[in-house]
Amino acid sequence: MKQILFLICMAMSLPVLAGKLDEAKAKAHLEAIAVGDLEAVMHDYPENAFLEWVGGPHDGQYRGKKALRDMWEDFFKGRLRPTKVGELKAYSSPQGVSFETEVEYSGKRNVKVWHLFIYRDGVLAVEIWQNEMGGEAKQ
Repeated sequence: MKQILFLICMAMSLPVLAGKLDEAKAKAHLEAIAVGDLEAVMHDYPENAFLEWVGGPHDGQYRGKKALRDMWEDFFKGRLRPTKVGELKAYSSPQGVSFETEVEYSGKRNVKVWHLFIYRDGVLAVEIWQNEMGGEAKQ
């Protein structure tokens, strides 16, 4: 009976543990972006990863590691670096964990970005960047 109870407790704690591991991965991903570490950024993605970038010079959809690598190489040429990083807010279910945060970048230009990271099975499956370039949003 004690063994069954132990196994039930362990199974119930896995989503919490996965969430903490994914949170550490999300923070490491943001840190890799901050220092321009292409290989560390790419390490987070599975082959079928998807990134949706809304606004700014990288506006578009990027599917797969090759498209993501090309986009990140170009992004790092712009030398934008975060100057202010908001708190990571987590949302989780047994199917995955999502994190959102706001980051202000500066370099050749200044831009505020809303980020969403979606982790499934411990890998960064979907990433969304929403640039706020000023002015009214398109309707």
